[in-house]
Amino acid sequence: MDVAPFELERFFAEHEHGNLMLAESGIRPLPASEFDLDPGELGYTIPTAGDPDLRARVAERYDRPAAEVLFTCGTQEANFLVFASLLEPSDHVVVVTPTYQSLYALPEALADVTRVELSGPDWSLDPDRVAEAMRPETALVVINNPNNPTGRYHDADTVRAVYETAADHGAYLLGDEVYRLLAADPLPPVASLGEYGVSTTGLSKAFGLAGLRFGWVAGDADLVAGAARWKDYTTIAPPKVSQHVARQVFDREAVLLERNREHAAENRALLRSFLDEHDCSWYEGVGVNAFPEVPAGFESGLEFCEALVEAEGVVLAPGGAFGHPDRFRVGFGGPTDELVAGLDRLGRFLDGR
Repeated sequence: MDVAPFELERFFAEHEHGNLMLAESGIRPLPASEFDLDPGELGYTIPTAGDPDLRARVAERYDRPAAEVLFTCGTQEANFLVFASLLEPSDHVVVVTPTYQSLYALPEALADVTRVELSGPDWSLDPDRVAEAMRPETALVVINNPNNPTGRYHDADTVRAVYETAADHGAYLLGDEVYRLLAADPLPPVASLGEYGVSTTGLSKAFGLAGLRFGWVAGDADLVAGAARWKDYTTIAPPKVSQHVARQVFDREAVLLERNREHAAENRALLRSFLDEHDCSWYEGVGVNAFPEVPAGFESGLEFCEALVEAEGVVLAPGGAFGHPDRFRVGFGGPTDELVAGLDRLGRFLDGR
């Protein structure tokens, strides 16, 4: 298997140390002091799929039994396990783009992939284009909703139409839903739509708990069993501390999400004011990512981002990492004081050109 370099992670590895990050794609991290971090003994033998009672609690979100949920080390592993267990070289995958690179690069390492592009300026998805991309050998359709990097939240009718297209072809629809709970009125998850629906998510983006590395995949029993076979060769079992904290998160879920949504709304207003002031074209969506056009005078988002980090020590994400070199991604979910400081530096950089 030959996988493409992860452009965004390589860019971050080069520039994030010692600089101000306005490229983080989740809500600001919660302090560990909010949780009891003592799970008791740190024994090795815990169920590899995760605690059955906790899995049953998560499975209720999808109207599925506990056996159809598998806990993972973050959403990234959840997606990898689905791809690795499901895809063969003879298979075909349809991926809605732009999106996080692993959602198309991993399938491209395993099978044949057709990308269906969202249409600007509002990044809408035409389900008919997904239908046109389907083949007899299509095994999987992949959608990220709300979308990273654009913030577009495809409505229930659109997602249902894509699901029915996939199901009619006997293909799964995988919905990466890491930002779903940041929406004021979240849509039903993809795994609740029927037997061909698969949801992957975790506690990183909407809850501000990326360091837990706790996620899961929900889908039919065969798919989850196949993912679990692969998990025996990756992380074996979910981290015990992460599972312990996840129980507490679910106990306080409504309070935590209300607080995080308010934080995202406050920061979004600050970013909106800044981008409007500087005539930056962007689409205002759901979540904590914006995907503006590169200011005039720069050949690409990479050139713009590199010049900014060199001049002001502020890191943004070049749009080329998402297939759009004319754009850049700014993450506005971090601490408000850091967002204000970063925007001040960005404004100074733009005004000084």
